[in-house]
Amino acid sequence: MPSLAREHAVEYADLLGADIGKLRRRGKPDVWSPLEYACHVRDVLLAQRERVLAARRSDNPPATAMGRDERVEHDGYAEQNPADVARQIRDAALLFANVLERLGDDDWERTLGFPYPEPADRSLRWLAVHTLHELRHHLLDMHRQLDG
Repeated sequence: MPSLAREHAVEYADLLGADIGKLRRRGKPDVWSPLEYACHVRDVLLAQRERVLAARRSDNPPATAMGRDERVEHDGYAEQNPADVARQIRDAALLFANVLERLGDDDWERTLGFPYPEPADRSLRWLAVHTLHELRHHLLDMHRQLDG
């Protein structure tokens, strides 16, 4: 699983080399631009890394919602430099993959209270699979906009 995070990060970085106008453009007002999706993925990787580390430190810690929609404006996703975001995604994927690679067999079953898509206790195995799903899903979102 960790290698998939790194592989997806390379694909994101490649896509972020596209025309800046295309990267910043929203196809619809309520759908993020490719750059905004990339910033979201960077932040997901960093948030999930911290959640894995928290679950290793204590039993079933609560995972605070990351404020995904608020971050778009609060962190100025649409104005960020695509080259910086590409580097940050690669770094975030390396950090996330590193904590996954350090999990022992029992660690994968450790849990945390996860807020999304509905509040529930989730294993670190679930968190890893969910994160990889997010990375793949948002790559497809970016491709749809950049290739369409």
